[in-house]
Amino acid sequence: MNADVRIRAARWADKEPVASLIAAALHPTPLAAWLVPDPAVRRRVLTDVAAIWVEHAMFYGDSHVTDDLCAATVGFHRYRPIPPPANYRHRLTDAAGPHTDRFDQLDNLLSASRPSEPHHHLAFLAVHPDARGAGRGSVLLAHHRNRLDRIDLPSWTDTTTDAHTLYTRHGFSPRPPITLPDGPVLRPMRRNPDRRLDTWPRNLARPTA
Repeated sequence: MNADVRIRAARWADKEPVASLIAAALHPTPLAAWLVPDPAVRRRVLTDVAAIWVEHAMFYGDSHVTDDLCAATVGFHRYRPIPPPANYRHRLTDAAGPHTDRFDQLDNLLSASRPSEPHHHLAFLAVHPDARGAGRGSVLLAHHRNRLDRIDLPSWTDTTTDAHTLYTRHGFSPRPPITLPDGPVLRPMRRNPDRRLDTWPRNLARPTA
């Protein structure tokens, strides 16, 4: 694991780079192919839709990035109900075009599985394909869990089956899977807070703000 990785809160200027990063990480997955079957427009659609949610997290959640912008988390503070992104229907249709229904199906299925109690929703953990294997995902998850332990809040995420092991190592437990219509299986996962406050691994540098 790379102990030199530094983490900071994403800035407004990071919106587009983070959206592009999410699209790059998602692009080779079966979920991306299900959402946007047309490979000619897949990356653009994924980037434009991700940009809506990255911006929304700036108002109703948080985003953290590694200092090289090769990995990021995007999440939402679901302490209470939050509104959809501004002008969401119009913006989603503009971004996804004929693929809008697939994004609607995904959103409806994921929303139905989420807990109703206050929690943090980790919507995206993205590592650029060219930067994998250096421990950035683990460092970001350690940062995420440490923050939530300090405020005694559970965390919820939806992941693909191939990322299941990484989340399990960081204390997430699987919930009933979601099978998309004629598509891949997604695995919702939950993590309850560890009430021991100082859980940051000793061999990792602590992130900056």
